[in-house]
Amino acid sequence: MRENNEKEQKRQEEASVRKPYNMRERKIKEAAYRGMIRAELADELYDKIMNILIIEKKYKDPNYSARDLAKELNTNTRYLSAVINSRFGMNYSCLVNEYRIKEALHLLVDKRYADKNVEEISAMVGFSNRQSFYAAFYKNTGETPNGYRKRKRGA
Repeated sequence: MRENNEKEQKRQEEASVRKPYNMRERKIKEAAYRGMIRAELADELYDKIMNILIIEKKYKDPNYSARDLAKELNTNTRYLSAVINSRFGMNYSCLVNEYRIKEALHLLVDKRYADKNVEEISAMVGFSNRQSFYAAFYKNTGETPNGYRKRKRGA
């Protein structure tokens, strides 16, 4: 009985410690198909993914999906996902958001964009709404976009 009470109390304490922006702990799942990827092909796809997403800046397009990228690479989304997971250590959304946030970090402190508000910068880097931008920004930096901007301007 006492053990059940302790477990319940611990569960309630964990539930009361809410993460901002509804963020959850990352669960690492093992998928058998990840080990079936031929290294040479994965390396080739890695280079193409980098070229399309980062060099061509497709991450800025809020409608550019994993399906679009897979089609452009002449592969399927499952294989693309496996390559992104194994080579980048994250999923497609996290990868795209990481590059969006990197660009947002520059724009938020760039004097040329001082007249732009956070929502405008969010749209410029490819986010379709404020909530997803704030959540991704906080996840990647540990602070809000406005907090980051104020801290960097004061420095």
